[in-house]
Amino acid sequence: MRNTMRPLCYAFEWCSAPTGFVAALRKRRYFLSLLVRLKLQQETLFTLSMALPYSTGNIKKAEETAQLLSEAINTGEKANAIRYVEQLLMLKVPVCVQLTQEAYSQECIRLRVGVEDALSDALITMLVTPGMTISELKQKTCRDYGFHPSLQCWIIGKRFAKDEDTLFSHNVVNDDDQAFLFIRSAQSANLSREQQKQDEQDRRIGGIIENIEVLSRGPAETGTRQKQPQVSPVGKPYPKLRPKPVLGWSCLKCTYVNKPTRPGCAICSASRPENYTIPDMYQPDEEEIHRIRQEELASLQYQQSIIEEREKNFLTLLETDNQDLVSNTEEICCPICCEQILAGEGATLRECLHSFCRECVKMTIQACIDAEVACPYADGEYSCDCKLQDREIKTLLSLEDYQKFLELRLNIAETRSENSYHCKTLDCPGWCIFEDDVNEFDCIICNKINCLLCKAIHINMNCKEYQDDLQLRAENDAAAKRTTEELQRMLQNGEAMCCPKCNVIIQKKDGCDWICCLMCKTEICWVTKQARWGPKGHGDTSGGCKCQITVAPCHPKCQNCH
Repeated sequence: MRNTMRPLCYAFEWCSAPTGFVAALRKRRYFLSLLVRLKLQQETLFTLSMALPYSTGNIKKAEETAQLLSEAINTGEKANAIRYVEQLLMLKVPVCVQLTQEAYSQECIRLRVGVEDALSDALITMLVTPGMTISELKQKTCRDYGFHPSLQCWIIGKRFAKDEDTLFSHNVVNDDDQAFLFIRSAQSANLSREQQKQDEQDRRIGGIIENIEVLSRGPAETGTRQKQPQVSPVGKPYPKLRPKPVLGWSCLKCTYVNKPTRPGCAICSASRPENYTIPDMYQPDEEEIHRIRQEELASLQYQQSIIEEREKNFLTLLETDNQDLVSNTEEICCPICCEQILAGEGATLRECLHSFCRECVKMTIQACIDAEVACPYADGEYSCDCKLQDREIKTLLSLEDYQKFLELRLNIAETRSENSYHCKTLDCPGWCIFEDDVNEFDCIICNKINCLLCKAIHINMNCKEYQDDLQLRAENDAAAKRTTEELQRMLQNGEAMCCPKCNVIIQKKDGCDWICCLMCKTEICWVTKQARWGPKGHGDTSGGCKCQITVAPCHPKCQNCH
């Protein structure tokens, strides 16, 4: 119906018919309004909807009938009112009957309004009358606070208020009654700067037309509505003051006009436009000066708090760095043993900040067969590869266990070094890393001279004499011969293999096909008898068996060597 009807609105007023320019304007306004319902009830709203077209004769007769209907309702003539309603129904012209402002109390009441937008909220108090419509309330809010009517969304008594509703219909009749106003952004309301300016011009023109109507009626028609000019004590009227120009910047979101020195909107906290500059001749008032001083003081306090926080963090960092083992600051559940650990009774690793109970970390160190102890944290998706620091290990272990750990590190370093050599003296811990041009190693522990070429100690014998003697003893030693034959049989049957790096003979007892050489720590694939990774070690896919690199096992019989 909204797309097929040309609306007409008629408001009942006790006034004479307009003439001339004012009448033309009012008639034009009547033909541009929409009225789709008619409902008759004493002191209530009723509407009636009918279809087009509207002839000129029907409209003229409808105006006269509507005026008579208004008089009949006000005088309480029920029969005449029903007859006039039936005539309007026959004319099929939309008509609106509503209460006049005289029906409501003219006493102003205080309405407590909670204002909120997307970023902030506030509480204001407005002077209103119960007969004020929501549309008039929006216009008043626009004049007093600068919020465009299209940005306002009123909620009274847990209901959305319509523009044609009165405050009385929402039970707003007493002081301190409450309402809620939500301010939408200009972007969500599709309100442009040009549209806002055009609406302001339309409101000014509407005010001028209303003043012309009042003047055209004369004192007899306007009665007490006409305002008498204020007179000074000497009998002369006060001169009219020009409105003071508003200085400041308008918020791009809520259109609120802020003072020039304000960096953000007082309503929605939006930033001031970048292209706005404070006028050179502008002098802030006392309130602005106080606010600017408070902002400067708050900025200084904020900067001071940052400096103090940095100093505090630095001192805390120094204090933490001086501790060999960092304790947990709050109660935790150990991810290894699942025991609840009170604050200060556990250990927090420095590199990854994972926390455990101290006994679990100690057992992890003792069970480690590598020179570096990795963090034991692991779950279904992540495994930590950070390392424990030496001072953490030293604090957790006893003196005897720490000495064993250091010896383990020495042994690992010896076996992993390509040019390492261990002293051949029985139970001597001495070893060295030799160079190509060195042929002897003088052990500083047992004081024996080791031949690096023969990898043995042969006192009073040269290398040739020692090798001839070694061959002769091997032929005559039956036990050494049986041991050599057994190892060869195991290699041929696949029960043992030679490490591809250090050539030591190793065996697999059970489990998957991933094995690790105890001498050089090389990861080996048992089924292919070669290194699992390339020459750069773990993760190097440039060499090795390349199992699962192309989503395929390295060998049909491979049992999870990756």
